[in-house]
Amino acid sequence: MKIKQYKRVINSGIRWLSDVPVHWQLGKVKNMASLTPRKPRLSTLGDKKCSFLPMEKLKLGVIKLDEERPISEVYDGYTYFTNGDVLIAKVTPCFENKNMALAQGLTNGIGFGSSEIYVLRPKSSSTGRYLLYRLQEDEFMRIATSEMTGAGGLKRVPSDFLLNFKVAIPPIQEQQKIAQFLDYETAKIDALIEEQKWLIELLKEKRQAVISHAVTKGLNPDAPMKDSGVEWLGQVPDHWKVGRLKNHLRLKNGQDYKTVETESADGFPVIGSGGQFTKATKFLHNGESVLLGRKGTIDKPLYINGKFWTVDTMFYSEVFKSSSAKYVYYLAMTVPFSLYSTNTALPSMSQSDLHNHITVIPPLVEQSEIANYIDEQLEKLDRLSDRLLTNSKLLQERRSALISAAVTGKIDVRDWQQPEDAGSIDSNAAVQTERQDG
Repeated sequence: MKIKQYKRVINSGIRWLSDVPVHWQLGKVKNMASLTPRKPRLSTLGDKKCSFLPMEKLKLGVIKLDEERPISEVYDGYTYFTNGDVLIAKVTPCFENKNMALAQGLTNGIGFGSSEIYVLRPKSSSTGRYLLYRLQEDEFMRIATSEMTGAGGLKRVPSDFLLNFKVAIPPIQEQQKIAQFLDYETAKIDALIEEQKWLIELLKEKRQAVISHAVTKGLNPDAPMKDSGVEWLGQVPDHWKVGRLKNHLRLKNGQDYKTVETESADGFPVIGSGGQFTKATKFLHNGESVLLGRKGTIDKPLYINGKFWTVDTMFYSEVFKSSSAKYVYYLAMTVPFSLYSTNTALPSMSQSDLHNHITVIPPLVEQSEIANYIDEQLEKLDRLSDRLLTNSKLLQERRSALISAAVTGKIDVRDWQQPEDAGSIDSNAAVQTERQDG
């Protein structure tokens, strides 16, 4: 895609804008839109329903309209908006995630939502679609984030900053053309990003399938099989034994770490069910071990080889010499944790349930071969996944750069014509509205 640059530009005198097209006007966001438009009197809105938008339903380019409420119930205490308004989250981390969208498809054309949403109503000289892209621009986001105020994890973008942020404003026809161009180009990029995500999910499924098949069926497709007598195991190699996890290992409880905690880089890792979070001057175990969550994150076993300390939310294990620790680790990844977990707000596992989990016991030589095979296969799959993640990041950067270039006048799209294949791409892809069946 080859795009022209503007031939006639002037220095804006604004560091984050630099040169802008000579016919664009220098102004502020408040010259393009009014903030928090006054809502009509309740009596004029009538006794009808409206769309209701909680903060979590506002995403980049999308508002999920799956909730309606009577206007009389939400009139007080909630933010009012109508079709065509630009909605933007004002608090962290929603703001940093660019949770902003154009309101459209509202019930009776009216919406009410979280008080943590800014509503910008475009003026007659501006378009909502262009303004939406202008507010996604990287320099605006960077500066706005640095200007956020408030304590703790709930900082806000000040309204004065938003209204007075300096921008260069194209004529309205040019705003429309820029928005049309970005709708088309970002929709293509977004489709590619979604494809990368889909492929990454497929690789995750493939990863688990490789582990599950290898640890329960072995590596020899021609090996004679027998019924394990366990429904979820099904057929297993005839020469394998069926036993319990306690035939492979002995679980041990973690201990409180406070008396051994250290800030020294030479300390030993302290591990809980959420992973390593500090270091210790002593260790509970030295060597290979399979770690299993007792409370909290219970479905993510860990393999470790060396000196470490675990806390009471994580079991560690002594793997018997008759078993391969790496094989047992992969075997543990097939445990149906949800069937054993106690039904509480904090998922928990008992040592007894884990010890008595029915599983297979291949000969030690085969266990090692299976573990090595899985290591090799997962390394290949992880390389592919890393490549897809890199591609996705590059596409995100490409998307951001394209938006920034278009809304700051670094590229000229006035002569751009929508390709014939645009019919397959939603012309409002950047400002979708999703409705979900109740």
